[in-house]
Amino acid sequence: MCPGCRLAQKIDAASRVQRELHGEVPPRPNRQAAPPPPPNYGPPQQRPTASIAVRTETRALIALGYPFWPLALIALLDSKASGFVKKQAWQSLAFNFGMYGFGFVLHAISAIPVLGWSAWPLLPFVVPFAFVANVIYGFKTWQGEDVRIPIITDLVEERLPAA
Repeated sequence: MCPGCRLAQKIDAASRVQRELHGEVPPRPNRQAAPPPPPNYGPPQQRPTASIAVRTETRALIALGYPFWPLALIALLDSKASGFVKKQAWQSLAFNFGMYGFGFVLHAISAIPVLGWSAWPLLPFVVPFAFVANVIYGFKTWQGEDVRIPIITDLVEERLPAA
């Protein structure tokens, strides 16, 4: 008998034998299960976005204000601008000038002989990082999301009156 046939016989014999587990299962502790939440059969809830209250042209202006900061100044000149528009325009200006300031500080540090060695590797990444972040923030603003830039949003919200 070949080894494959012997293996097949053993597999067939093992599958015919019914195995039982001996022993007991301990009883479950008496816990009261929380009732399941009631099903929601209504339409899905959407979170409100700023695009509902802001015109498309204004949204485009503040979205383009991130990569092109002079457009954010134009958005601030609108006397009828909503709180969302003003907040996004100030955030755009603060982020861009913060990145300019950061680049200037890195450039100044890189001019110091020994201390500058740590700033030289970072200097080429400032402009691409700022550009990519500006495009992402502009796209999110165009979609109507409330953009939150880590430090800048807190500073802008402190200084703007509640809308």
